[in-house]
Amino acid sequence: MPNSEKYDYKLLFDNRTVGIIIVNKKGKIVEANAYASELFGYPTIELLQMSVEDLVPGDVRSRHSAHREGYTRHPHTRVMGSGMDLYAQRKDGSVFSVEISLSPFERAGDTLTTAFIIDSTARKANEQKIKRQNQELKQIRQELEKLNLELEKKVEERTFKLQETLIELESSRNELKEALDKEKELGELKSRFVSMASHEFRTPLSTILSSAGLISKYIGAKQIENCDRHIHRIKSSVEHLNSVLEDFLSIGRIEEGLIKVNYEDFDIAEEIRNIINEMKDLTKPRQSIVIKSQDTTILNSDKHLLKIAFSNLISNAIKFSHEDGEIEVFLEKKSDTFAIHVKDNGIGIPYEDQKHLFGRFFRASNSSNIQGTGLGIYIVKRYVDILNGNISFVSTPNIGTTITIELPL
Repeated sequence: MPNSEKYDYKLLFDNRTVGIIIVNKKGKIVEANAYASELFGYPTIELLQMSVEDLVPGDVRSRHSAHREGYTRHPHTRVMGSGMDLYAQRKDGSVFSVEISLSPFERAGDTLTTAFIIDSTARKANEQKIKRQNQELKQIRQELEKLNLELEKKVEERTFKLQETLIELESSRNELKEALDKEKELGELKSRFVSMASHEFRTPLSTILSSAGLISKYIGAKQIENCDRHIHRIKSSVEHLNSVLEDFLSIGRIEEGLIKVNYEDFDIAEEIRNIINEMKDLTKPRQSIVIKSQDTTILNSDKHLLKIAFSNLISNAIKFSHEDGEIEVFLEKKSDTFAIHVKDNGIGIPYEDQKHLFGRFFRASNSSNIQGTGLGIYIVKRYVDILNGNISFVSTPNIGTTITIELPL
């Protein structure tokens, strides 16, 4: 594996705000990221000499060992928050609440399990706080009923004061509930992100590693054709990794509100032609991309954001279209908007999936064998919203999909 790809993988593995450990069938820890080391208080080198039972409170270790052995016999993916109260133990002996998701995979003929670990102590504390406040609210309501029966003369004054307290507690409870919901959503997103990223990076990195080894073999045998084929595989895998990283960076900038719009006049037809030329190497055999336009194609918008958006749309059209097919980009100037249609002759989107098309991490049920993060069309939608435009689509399974973007003039 080239050094840059090793660095990208290590950077992704070590710079997560989720603890990640990988164990073998016997429960021995074979890999751990920096956050896991910080979470449990062990240096990484010490973690790699331990078993997963060493991170479990002493009173449940024997049971955990039995559960682990049963899981090893029937490995399966278990998502975060499976309804169980789980606890872990740090090096200093302190015990804390955790949420854990498990994901088995094969490497070098061995079945390994990746555990993604989140410290849920703060969330548990918030839940307890909400429970205590609910009890306080119940007591206040009981007191109100008692006052209504026993203190007729003071009922108005006391009721007013207690109602003020009630409103404050209700407001505080709502704020805590919102914070808890956001934290839970963030935890789920982190878990999905790490699982998806691990899956998306594993295959191209394996391809790069195997192709690099074969190239050295073919060079010695002077088999240039085979060398070129594996060099193409490496380039394709690196381009895919770069695309995944670009998607992650775009999502980060969007969610943090860091997108700045720079309006300028430019020829949208010329810009799309440049995108098509840059993506020619990605087309399938005998696939063609044509661009058609009416009248002037000068647009005042953000060229950089639209380049990212249309690169995603054309890349999707290539991936989901058949060989020998034509992909059509049609530019249409209307009275107060500029419309761009990207039409393919691909597999289409199942009708039951179409309502989820613009969702984050969405993958249609008929696209499981096609590479992708499920973020591309979501990013396009967010960029179009930022540019005060509209996006729509028409799709028929096994016939194709047309995505239309309308931007204000």
